[in-house]
Amino acid sequence: MDSTRVTEQPTSFERPQTGVDPVDPRGAFVHTPTPARAPGAGALPVQGRPGGDVTVPVTTAHSTPGTSEPGTSTPFGKGKDTVSDPAFEHSQPGAEQTAERDTPRPRPAPEGIPVQPADEQDRPGNTDGQERRSGQSLPPGRPTPMRRDGDRLRFVGAATRRIARGIDLDEIVMGLCRATVPTFSDAILVYLRDPLPVGDERPTGPLVLRLRRTDRIPAERDTENGFQPAAQPEPNELDTVGAELCEVRPGSALAEVLRGVRPVFTDAPAARAALPELLGDGGEFAVPDGQRAILAPLRGRRRVIGAALFLRRPERIAFEADDLLVAAQLATHSALGIDKAVLYGREAYIADELQRTMLPETLPRPTGVRLASRYLPAAETARVGGDWYDAIPLPGSRVALVVGDVMGHSMTSAAIMGQLRTTAQTLAGLDLPPQEVLHHLDEQAQRLGVDRMATCLYAVYDPVSHRITIANAGHPPPVLLHLGGRAEVLRVPAGAPIGVGGVDFEAVELDAPAGATLLLYTDGLVESRLRDVWTGIEQLREKLAAVAQLTGPDHPPPLEALCDEVLDMLGPGDRDDDIALLAARFDGIAPSDVAYWFLEPEDAAPGRARRLARRALQRWGLEELSDSVELLVSEVVTNAVRYASRPVTLRLLRTDVLRCEVGDDVPQLPRLRQARATDEGGRGLYLVNRMARRWGATRLSTGKVVWFELNRG
Repeated sequence: MDSTRVTEQPTSFERPQTGVDPVDPRGAFVHTPTPARAPGAGALPVQGRPGGDVTVPVTTAHSTPGTSEPGTSTPFGKGKDTVSDPAFEHSQPGAEQTAERDTPRPRPAPEGIPVQPADEQDRPGNTDGQERRSGQSLPPGRPTPMRRDGDRLRFVGAATRRIARGIDLDEIVMGLCRATVPTFSDAILVYLRDPLPVGDERPTGPLVLRLRRTDRIPAERDTENGFQPAAQPEPNELDTVGAELCEVRPGSALAEVLRGVRPVFTDAPAARAALPELLGDGGEFAVPDGQRAILAPLRGRRRVIGAALFLRRPERIAFEADDLLVAAQLATHSALGIDKAVLYGREAYIADELQRTMLPETLPRPTGVRLASRYLPAAETARVGGDWYDAIPLPGSRVALVVGDVMGHSMTSAAIMGQLRTTAQTLAGLDLPPQEVLHHLDEQAQRLGVDRMATCLYAVYDPVSHRITIANAGHPPPVLLHLGGRAEVLRVPAGAPIGVGGVDFEAVELDAPAGATLLLYTDGLVESRLRDVWTGIEQLREKLAAVAQLTGPDHPPPLEALCDEVLDMLGPGDRDDDIALLAARFDGIAPSDVAYWFLEPEDAAPGRARRLARRALQRWGLEELSDSVELLVSEVVTNAVRYASRPVTLRLLRTDVLRCEVGDDVPQLPRLRQARATDEGGRGLYLVNRMARRWGATRLSTGKVVWFELNRG
């Protein structure tokens, strides 16, 4: 459903009180029966918003708090909430109130936008039931206009506070509608520019207004008049009111009204000519005659961004000249709020895009390990931070696991984090040891500027040897969850944070048994104002052990569910920093699925490689791949022994695919090229590229590795 066309019917959560008419619709007209009053008693405007079938007592200066005179209760329509109106608490008592010093000040009614004051016929000296200024007879039970400047000031103050509470565009537009209906008008239509310009950018194309929201008082059952769509005499919503889109043509009557910026009555010639352009030429909507409609342009900081149309029923008192000032205030505050909401939305969009760019969009699927991750910003208003995680495939089916934390959670922290993450990826591509990677990251942080501090943990997992090498730079230690359910905090040297400079980092090599789960995290998960970091680490270890008990000793918990359970340990108000979480499930590669050989760099090496590969495939039951594997292995080994001076390595790995790796001591990487018809060589990599599922070449500290993969069956 198009949210721009739907009129929301809020529901009250307040308890109904005595005197409520259960069939009164939301925002019904305010009935003001004539009460028995003491002479000279002044009526205070009732506070409240169009909300929840609640009877609010209006206490005069001679009443006792907590009580109300007969006939002084005012039923309201349905609404979502109530708002505070401090204007009542700070208003000065009138002359009538000062007559009795011992009488306590009247208790304010539930906060909200003050409705219109009581009928003039309730005042002394007006017993004929006529309106004081126009002399028109007032229908019983109908609302009366705000006649005093104080009433308008209180209404504008409460309405603008309500509009200012909104942060995003929909909240501000809804605040405008709820603030004005039914207190100021019986219906409102809000049009906004489509698309809305952001900041100082110049909009391109014609000015197009889109009907963003409508709100109205539901038509009473006995209503025979009023502004209703002609095709549907008794609609529940203003679904057919006006056109959804309106293009403002240069020089048109609507363009002139919008250029004037000031609100105007629609009985003026210019506004009357502009209405068909705004509402559509189909005549679906009949605007009341006289000064019962106000067209108010919405002007932001630099340009008109929309328009609001305030409407009153024909049986209601028309707008007065002072109501144009009220409409101008509402339009100004709403337009400025919309401008700020659009800017806030753009900033949030930029922050989200920056964070998505800095963090991995998807995690790789390396052989022998399964990965899952989570990231939580520090707060909704600070969606970017300095925490990051990464998983980088390495030669030899290994994988590097990285998690880091830059001080702060701002745009600057995110920018530094992105540079450090890129540096870590580059260093991982060089296949440097973990301690060397941290050393180069420390140098990079110092080049970025002073006080560029960060913590980082870098680990390399080898699924063939079932070992993991870890180096730490001031980061919280990882937790290893074993298959039997035992959770262990790994003993890793803490080291100094990145950016300190002049320190050495130490790496340790530990067992990584199959079925175990390694959890890397940032300090936002375990440290807060309510607990220190080591208490949080102990709670994390206990949480992992408790989750593992649910699945039994022979089945590790699912990774995604495990990450969710870990984040559930955070209580309300227990998160002060952003959180990065990376979980790795070690499956490993069984020794029976690995074949490894050394080949001397001689002319007979390609033939020997073909025979060894054929025997391994026969042992694994993959004879159907023999022809392809022998051809590709021969080509890659031939290229290796042509330039190598040391023995060449050949390794076959049987996992969900068949992987072949050939290593030599020459650092130059091979490049795919198109061989000419007269060339005797240069077609080896071309065959690999055409026949293999994937292939690549990676430089090592001692040379390079060329690998390719083939699908099994």
